Amino acid sequence: MVRLKAIKFAMIAGSILAVSLWAGSSSFSRSLPAPNPDTPKGTRPADENYVGSETCQLCHEDQFKAFSHTSHAGLAKLSSWKGKATGCESCHGPGKAHVDGGGDTAKIISFTNKSSKETAETCLSCHAGKEERNNFRRGEHWRNDMGCTDCHSPHSAVEGRNLASSNVYPARANAEKPGVSTVRMLKMGEPQLCLSCHSEVKPQFAAPFHHKVLEGAMKCSDCHNPHGGFELKQTRRATGGDAPCIRCHVDKQGPFTYEHAPIKNEGCPACHIPHGSSNPRLLRYAAVNQLCLTCHSNSITAPEVGAVEPPSFHNQSGQYANCTACHVKIHGSRTSPVFFR
Repeated sequence: MVRLKAIKFAMIAGSILAVSLWAGSSSFSRSLPAPNPDTPKGTRPADENYVGSETCQLCHEDQFKAFSHTSHAGLAKLSSWKGKATGCESCHGPGKAHVDGGGDTAKIISFTNKSSKETAETCLSCHAGKEERNNFRRGEHWRNDMGCTDCHSPHSAVEGRNLASSNVYPARANAEKPGVSTVRMLKMGEPQLCLSCHSEVKPQFAAPFHHKVLEGAMKCSDCHNPHGGFELKQTRRATGGDAPCIRCHVDKQGPFTYEHAPIKNEGCPACHIPHGSSNPRLLRYAAVNQLCLTCHSNSITAPEVGAVEPPSFHNQSGQYANCTACHVKIHGSRTSPVFFR
């Protein structure tokens, strides 16, 4: 009996709720404007101030032809950009007033007289929000008044055959002709683009021992983030100075039971010159014992920071000149506090 009463009560309550929801939805639907049957599903009515890229083509034919091959031109085909301004007007703003004014540049957004930072703000309105570019305003390029268009060309695209004639390149990174790039709309390929400003680094890559950047086996952006970051020299990763190195030199990765203090505190550049060196393994000194003695010298006895006075037989003959002949696990060890085997 009690169960029947509970069921009857639930049915009555459900009926009341359905009626109230129907009444509410009916009043809400009457408050909305009627949809336009001519508007495609998933889009919003076009702003009459936008004239479309085809109108821009009538006067700016060369720019339109180059732009039509870029990834920016393909935004109109993406469902996520339905109803949004695409093409020329996505950056330059609505063009109706510009067209009606006979091409008056004051009635369109022109970047001719804008600073690099002002231009970058336009780019960041779409390209911000991801880790790669989220810290651009904290980077060295921003502080030195460099913007996106100093490295990227939003209009142009490479046409014709771009492959180099040689077949000895070790990687696809420089299979393209030097100074030309089809990647991310760059004005030229890496490392030529980076070296056009950072010319002081180029001699280091010509050293006898160097990372093979000029050969095309790797790129500057493999280790550095050109769009900014918190680390020194905008190195990639935020876990330490040696993190970009560990991406390739995985055998040097910890954690170790016994850590070498310089690596923990300063990273790989404490002993190595990252771009290139006259010494094997990109070391800062030609002799390994000279490098070790910059910390482990007789004038320094501080066990609490890992710098201790070496035993008397060290560095007294050529037999012990190379410290790593015994201390082979110098990057860190899981068994020996003095980095033996």
